[in-house]
Amino acid sequence: MTKPPGAPPSHDASSDSGPTRVAIRTSGAPAKSAITAQAVCAGGFVFTAGVIPLDPDTHQLPSGDITTQTHQVMRNLGAVLQAAGSSLDQLVSVTVYLRDWADFDAMNQVYVSYLNPPLPARACVEVSHIGDDASLEIVAVALRESGEEN
Repeated sequence: MTKPPGAPPSHDASSDSGPTRVAIRTSGAPAKSAITAQAVCAGGFVFTAGVIPLDPDTHQLPSGDITTQTHQVMRNLGAVLQAAGSSLDQLVSVTVYLRDWADFDAMNQVYVSYLNPPLPARACVEVSHIGDDASLEIVAVALRESGEEN
């Protein structure tokens, strides 16, 4: 059988186990659920679950406004990425979920203070509810610094 031009090379799936995925868990950031990973490493990337501003020691929201909550989210995100062999400097894509769009400027000022150029691609969306009554949640994709595939 002739392959069409541009088709990927043939691969016999029975000859190897294929790409692997590694679940990441760290006590440096709160887990949203006992059944889901805080992140998954696959193909040289780290894919985080939603990160909210719970204190990793108390599992409570910090008292304060969106600025306080954004600082906590960025610390939590940094801890998850570090546990996965990455860092905030390796972020390539971020989605920020805000409960109130009026918080965007204050959130953004804190968010960018944790990052170095080039900044990751980002989407920001207003939503009606975030778990634990948080004001924001961040989902991210980062490169692994170790250069490992998984």
